[in-house]
Amino acid sequence: MTHHDRGHYSKKHSSDRKIDPKITEAAKDRASNRKLPCATAFTIVDDLQVSPAEVGFIIDVLEFRLIKCQLGIFGYSPKKKIIKPADSVASSLEEAIKEELKNDRLSCAGAWEIAKRLGLRKMEVSSACETLKIKISTCQLGAF
Repeated sequence: MTHHDRGHYSKKHSSDRKIDPKITEAAKDRASNRKLPCATAFTIVDDLQVSPAEVGFIIDVLEFRLIKCQLGIFGYSPKKKIIKPADSVASSLEEAIKEELKNDRLSCAGAWEIAKRLGLRKMEVSSACETLKIKISTCQLGAF
């Protein structure tokens, strides 16, 4: 999406794609000022047993903004992202991150899986990535 398309999230998707009314209703019920926190989007995923990509699609169609990324990457006012580099990175965490890299990037889902497997907070993984100069990509909700 280009800078000029910002705010026109639905343009990322085919106009003939089907819209799930249950996800639409859940997103509308939980959004505030056309904004939906990442954690709330994942509550919808769990409650309705649907994919994060499908919830992200509905959020885009509704032209809602995702905020408060659980990895700290975007959606925080006024600074946009809140993640800071870690002071140090445990060798086990660094190894886990490097094993998950694809094209020198760690996927959002990979970061979540590492956090779960190692018993860490998601932001501890993204903070380690900041220190290691590794980009996180492929948001499960389609935000980046």
